[in-house]
Amino acid sequence: MSLDKVLAISGKPGLYKLIMQTRNGFIAESLLDNKRLSVTMNHNVSVLSEIAIYTLTEEVPLKTVLETIATKESNGPSSISHKDSKDKLEEYFFGILPEYDEDRVYPSDIKKVIQWYNLLQKNDLLDFTEEESEEESEVVKEESVSEKE
Repeated sequence: MSLDKVLAISGKPGLYKLIMQTRNGFIAESLLDNKRLSVTMNHNVSVLSEIAIYTLTEEVPLKTVLETIATKESNGPSSISHKDSKDKLEEYFFGILPEYDEDRVYPSDIKKVIQWYNLLQKNDLLDFTEEESEEESEVVKEESVSEKE
């Protein structure tokens, strides 16, 4: 599953996967307890694929940060908990993304990223190979179209 279908809902713990669209919003299922929830347009919802982390030079997509954590942790759970001290979290995140902007990325943001990574890893949603192969096939299609012209 790609991060396009994984949601963070303000005021609700954890992450949710998009199940279906409704007339007034959509139905989402919690990755914590698998309970379904009706989400209306009144909720503040963020799609994980659209979230980025500030660095000193650019914004790095959350997907890239999660892939870096997965590589560092050999696709296992993170070696640090989101409940660890602020200093430990910042030190760990600095190892993941050395150029992150300390003025705009708060310890609460780092806690969320670590918590989200562990939740996605636990639910086996960190497999990005499908997305990469889809992107590669699109590039191949574009190249073949341009060759025919």
